[in-house]
Amino acid sequence: MRTSRTALAVVAVLALAGCGNSNDPGAATGDQKTDKSPLAEYMGEGFVSSGSGGMRMAVRAGGGPGSSEEELAKQRKVEDATAACMKAAGFEYVPVPPESQPKGKFDDAFNLPPDEFAEQYGYGITTIDWSKAGAAGDDSNPNTKIRNALSAKAKKAYDTALNGPNSTGNGNVVIAPKEGEGPKSSSALNLGCRGKAAEEVYGKGQDREAEFKKYENLFKDIQALAKRIEDDQRVVDATTAWADCLADSGQAGYKKIDEPRQKVSQKLDELSGNNPAGNNPGKTVIGAPSLDKVDAAKLAELRKFEIDLAVADQKCRAKVYDEPYKTVQYEKEKEFVEQHKAELEAYRDGMANR
Repeated sequence: MRTSRTALAVVAVLALAGCGNSNDPGAATGDQKTDKSPLAEYMGEGFVSSGSGGMRMAVRAGGGPGSSEEELAKQRKVEDATAACMKAAGFEYVPVPPESQPKGKFDDAFNLPPDEFAEQYGYGITTIDWSKAGAAGDDSNPNTKIRNALSAKAKKAYDTALNGPNSTGNGNVVIAPKEGEGPKSSSALNLGCRGKAAEEVYGKGQDREAEFKKYENLFKDIQALAKRIEDDQRVVDATTAWADCLADSGQAGYKKIDEPRQKVSQKLDELSGNNPAGNNPGKTVIGAPSLDKVDAAKLAELRKFEIDLAVADQKCRAKVYDEPYKTVQYEKEKEFVEQHKAELEAYRDGMANR
């Protein structure tokens, strides 16, 4: 089985003003690419500050391509700890070094220029089944062979030991609170041997929460910065020009820069029956839902809608929005760094020692 970085859990996700739905998988796709801004130099990998949807920062247990040697060493420790935990539970698990893991199915897509990504994948919301977006060569993982050799009953026990009692068998974990309970924090979830291993290496959830709380004032200041960028008249004018450009291309009705992406996500929620704010708002899902059960014809129609909208959106951003936004962003971030340098250095150094 491939190690699921999603199942290892998000250590922290800080949605900094103007970023829309932080659970939107499309928010991490090709159209978000940008060079490092003055603030990103301090906030580190995972920080995005661009005209593609404001500011967001995601700090995860497990790195992606280009991870530092220190991060790779931590991932090796997670694998070793997972194997030890599985052995104690009576199962065989072979530690898989991060360097030997095959690249994901969509790695090449994420390296496409923004215009090409939009043409092929739109925003990557309905066009990529994120539950299957892991390693393309999963059969090369020795743990796949180990699991496949088990009986159905033993496979279920194996999955429970590896990912916890709420594992769906594909690396996803679903937690629904009991009646009267509120949402569970990630630190309260039983994620099995993988979760325990991640805690051993990266620390417990409550400890991480306390660590990030130290920087609460800094994060609030960054939220205010994002609002100042958004409210700058040059960005306001660029947003109006972008909306007019979209309308001229047959995509009218959008006033805010993140609305097209949100519209696609909303349509997918309606089509799939997913209702994040519905009858069970405390439900916690770790992992991406599969699109297998979505009506194929309606999904194809929505994918066309997404790609057409994303292509027009990307062209209009490039034409009238991206350059003025970046000018304002870099200008104001540079001022922010000068005014908050000590706090930013403390944050950067603190994260480097995690």
